[in-house]
Amino acid sequence: MSTVSNKLSLKGCEFLLKESTWLDAYGPEDFNEEQLMIQSMVREFNEQEVLTKREKLEKLESGLNEMLLESMGALGLLGAHIPEEYGGIDLDFNTNSIIAEEMGTTGGFSVSYNAHTGIGMLPILYFGTKEQKSHYLPKLLTGEWKACYCLTEPSSGSDALSAKAKAILSEDGSHYILNGQKMWISNAGFANVFTVFAQIDGDKFTGFILDKDMPGLTLGAEEKKLGIKASSTRQVFLENVKVPVENVLGEIGKGHLIAFNVLNTGRYKLGVSCLGGYKKLIEVSAKYANERHQFKVPISSFGAIQHKLGEQAIQTYVSESAIYRVSNLINEKIKELKDAGKNHAEAKLEAAEEYALECSIIKIVGSEVLDYIVDEAVQIHGGMGYSEENPVAQAYRDARINRIFEGTNEINRMLMVNVLMKRAMKGQLDLMTPVMAIQSELMNGTNASDTDYGTYADEKEALKRFKKCLLLVVGAASQDVMSGKLNLKEEQEILINLSNVITQIFNAESALIRTEKIKERGQDKVEIKVYESAMKTYFHQSRFVIHQNAVEAVMAFADDSIVAGLLKSVAAFSKYRVKDVKTLRRNVAQAVIKEEAYCL
Repeated sequence: MSTVSNKLSLKGCEFLLKESTWLDAYGPEDFNEEQLMIQSMVREFNEQEVLTKREKLEKLESGLNEMLLESMGALGLLGAHIPEEYGGIDLDFNTNSIIAEEMGTTGGFSVSYNAHTGIGMLPILYFGTKEQKSHYLPKLLTGEWKACYCLTEPSSGSDALSAKAKAILSEDGSHYILNGQKMWISNAGFANVFTVFAQIDGDKFTGFILDKDMPGLTLGAEEKKLGIKASSTRQVFLENVKVPVENVLGEIGKGHLIAFNVLNTGRYKLGVSCLGGYKKLIEVSAKYANERHQFKVPISSFGAIQHKLGEQAIQTYVSESAIYRVSNLINEKIKELKDAGKNHAEAKLEAAEEYALECSIIKIVGSEVLDYIVDEAVQIHGGMGYSEENPVAQAYRDARINRIFEGTNEINRMLMVNVLMKRAMKGQLDLMTPVMAIQSELMNGTNASDTDYGTYADEKEALKRFKKCLLLVVGAASQDVMSGKLNLKEEQEILINLSNVITQIFNAESALIRTEKIKERGQDKVEIKVYESAMKTYFHQSRFVIHQNAVEAVMAFADDSIVAGLLKSVAAFSKYRVKDVKTLRRNVAQAVIKEEAYCL
């Protein structure tokens, strides 16, 4: 077993309470030969088969999405996450992450791919009967059949369980009659298999598997969207659709388990796909900056452009570190659960649920970093970036949906804190012991730790303080919750503040332990100072984000009698030794400019 298996002791959310080491890191430098071959195959397929058809895909040329999915099926890429008994090749979670990242370079087509292999196939894999799996999965993984997922309705977006679609059992008990309307359904225009959610008896939210040729199932026109024009998006209308009882998916009244559990993996995979997109954008930006001359020199020589290229690469390095850290956490958890006797579906479901908070982090970070990087890519290109003749314009439009997909980023931020608090209340996570230790430390004026951190001591000490900052604020807020002074469910702004701090901590730690691993093992593709510069710049930025969000949260709930003390402690716990970030950022930028690509 690899050294990274030490992470098995780190449960979901526990990164906030325990210290991780470089042995807990996992990144592209850890990919094995088989993974690199698969990465190369997917990249070659995209460059030769997908990106060459960009304009045709943008016009939704009839049959093109279907043909490309079938080609991917022939390569085994649609069944990479499916057990061999159904015809899949059952690659591990890390390898599937690599595939998802590479697919992120394909714009709107990546939506077609992700909708089919993710929310299209996973509900059947995870919750289907043996007969349902045997009937649907073999044809879905070859691409002969395509799948879609019908959850959202005109009146229910984030509040998915308020769906109004109805299912009524027939008098003879042989089938359900479905009526309702679904909207924003990816792949609907060419799907053969529809996972549909409806209310039985008005309050039993339930999943069903529908076939496209069932009478009464019809489609609206293709939506005219801001971006992801290469993907099919239509409304789905259900008018007295007769669905055999054997097509009920999962248990009656337990549709929420399907909807929410599948979304954990979906959120993670969305973040991974975003990573592939912004790596490609850095390559495009760096090449253009070297080719474009102004005042007789390439614009890549200008400090303002280097700032943009450097920051693009820094944000990519940090998010990549976080993304593959979560990938390997889930990967190792799946192995652990299978060894304990869980079947394929159970292991994957439980592993994703264990790291639900971390999956939300990846969704938020991936989508928001992509928005930042594509915006700067347009700016680097100047007027050319605003022209539809340039693929950067398409990428700019395509990127915006990701902050809405798979639960809005606002919903995910609030979900993160809810997961943390629920696990603490159930005794699954011991928050109170470290909270009380911090309070004791502050009251007695002592530091609970005098650890000699050695390598990257500034960052390790800062990270310890950042975690204390979060626990300090969470502890104070929890006391008000228990006394009845504060109802966090009604304080969305505070939840968002806390989630922002959590996210910064996870990202900073992920970058730190990965950088130390690269240094310890000599795995650097570029000079180690480039990795260090990226990591230290992020720590510099994190201290301000953490301080601002912690202060805003404290001011939103703390009584006058304690607010001054809390603010003083927040200031102390959000410290980090200041750095010359201009020089650090240029170190990163110059490596990107030299390689004309993201090269960390």
